[in-house]
Amino acid sequence: MESWNSSIHFCQWHGVTCGHKHQRVNKLKLQFLKLSGSLSPFIGNLSFLKELNLSGNSFYNQIPQEVGHLRRLEILDLTSNSISGEIPPNLSSCSKLKIVRMGSNQLTGEIPSFLGFLSNLKVLSFYNNSLRGSIPPSLGNLSSLEELALTYNALDGIIPETLGRLTNLSIFLAAANAISGTLPVAMFNLSNIRGNKISGQIPISITNASNLHNKIMGRIPDGIGNLVNLEVLFASENQMSGPIPFEIGRLQKLNKFFAHINFLSGTIPHSIGNLSALTIVGLDFNNLQGNIPPSIGKCQSLLELTVSYNNLSGPIPPQLLGVSSMSIILDLSSNHLTGELPVAVENLKNLGQLYVSQNRLSGLLPKTLGSCVSLEKLYLDGNLFEGPIPSSLSSLRGLEALDVSNNNLSGEIPEFLVRFGALRFLNLSFNNFEGVIPSGGIFKNASATFVEGNSKLCGGIPELHMLR
Repeated sequence: MESWNSSIHFCQWHGVTCGHKHQRVNKLKLQFLKLSGSLSPFIGNLSFLKELNLSGNSFYNQIPQEVGHLRRLEILDLTSNSISGEIPPNLSSCSKLKIVRMGSNQLTGEIPSFLGFLSNLKVLSFYNNSLRGSIPPSLGNLSSLEELALTYNALDGIIPETLGRLTNLSIFLAAANAISGTLPVAMFNLSNIRGNKISGQIPISITNASNLHNKIMGRIPDGIGNLVNLEVLFASENQMSGPIPFEIGRLQKLNKFFAHINFLSGTIPHSIGNLSALTIVGLDFNNLQGNIPPSIGKCQSLLELTVSYNNLSGPIPPQLLGVSSMSIILDLSSNHLTGELPVAVENLKNLGQLYVSQNRLSGLLPKTLGSCVSLEKLYLDGNLFEGPIPSSLSSLRGLEALDVSNNNLSGEIPEFLVRFGALRFLNLSFNNFEGVIPSGGIFKNASATFVEGNSKLCGGIPELHMLR
C-alpha cells in the first residue's frame, strides 16, 4: 500500500481503477493484502463504484449501512474476513448487484428476503457463517442466479419449492446446515444443478437433471441412467438402500462413484464395465452380494476400488487385476471371496495399497505378487493361504506394512524382510512358520513385529518372548 500517498494521483494507487471520463473510482480491488480494521462508512461516498473486492483480509465489525449508497455496485466480495453482524438491509438499494460473496465471515441473523428482488444477481455466496432461519422463498425470483452457496451455517426449515424456478442455477450448496424435509421435486427439473448435500427420497424427476452432481440419499431410481452428463455421484454415509441399478452403466461420463456406508444390496451390476471414465469407486460398508463382475476390468482408468465390508463371494476376477491403471488402493477385504489370489496381480505394478484381508482365499501366494513394486501396504491376513512367503516379494522394497497373520503359511521367515528399511508394521502371527526369527531390521522392534501363534519359531530379541 506504499502507493497510497498524496504524491501519486489516487487513480494510480494499487487496487484502484478509475473511469476514463470522470476520473471517479469505479473499482476497488484490495484482496489478500493483510488489511484489517472496520470497514469505513465513507465507502458509501464512492458513488461510481462498480466493484468492491476486499476478500482475504482481516476486516471486522459490521458492514456499514452506507454501502447502500453504492447504486452502481455490481460486484461485492467480502469473502474470508472477520465481518460480523447482519446483512445490511440498505443493500436492497444496490439494484445492479450481480455478484455478492460474503463467505467465511461471522455474519449472523437471517438471509434477508429483499435479496430475492435484486433481479440481476448471478452469484449469492454466504457459506461458512452463522446465518440462521430458513432460505427465503423470494430467492426463487432470481432468474439469472447461477450459484447459491449456503454451506456451513445454522439454516433450518425446508428448501423452498420456488428454487425450482431457477433455470440457470448450476451450483447449489447447502451442506452442513439443519435443513430438513425432502428436496423439492421441482429442483430436479434444473438441468444444470450440481453440488449438494440433501436428504429425503430421490424423486423420479431426478431424471431431468442431466448434469446432477449432488449428495443424495434414499433408493437410487432406475432412471438415474438418464443423467448422461453425470461426472460425480457422491452418496456416502446416508441411508441408501436397494440395488445399484443396471442403468448406471449408461453414465458414460461418470468419473467418481462414492456410495460407502449405506445399506445397498443386490449385486454390483456388470454394466459397470461400460463406465470407461471411472477413476474411483467406493462401495465399502454396504450389503452387496454376489460376484465381483469381471466386466470391471474394462474400466481401464480406474485408480481406486474399495468394496470392503460387504457380502461379496466367488473368486477375484483376473480381469480386475488386469487394470494396470490402479495406483491408489484396491480393497476387497471383509467379504466372502474364495479361490486363489490370481497370478494376474502382476499387472498392478503401480498399486500403492492392496487389501484382501478377512476372506476365504486359499492356495499359494503367487510369485507374481513380487511384480507389485509400488506397494506400500499389503494386507493378506485372515485367509487360508498356505506355503511359504515367495522369495519374489523381496522386490517390494517400499513396503511400510505387511500383514499375513491368521493363515496357514509355512517355511522360514524370509531374511529379505530385514532389509526392508521402510517397513514399520509386520504381522506374521498365527501361521506355521518355523526356524529362527531374524534379529535385524524391523525384527529389532517388538512393538512393530508380531510373531505369536507360530509354535515352531524360536530366537529373536528377548522382547518377543520366544523360545531360545
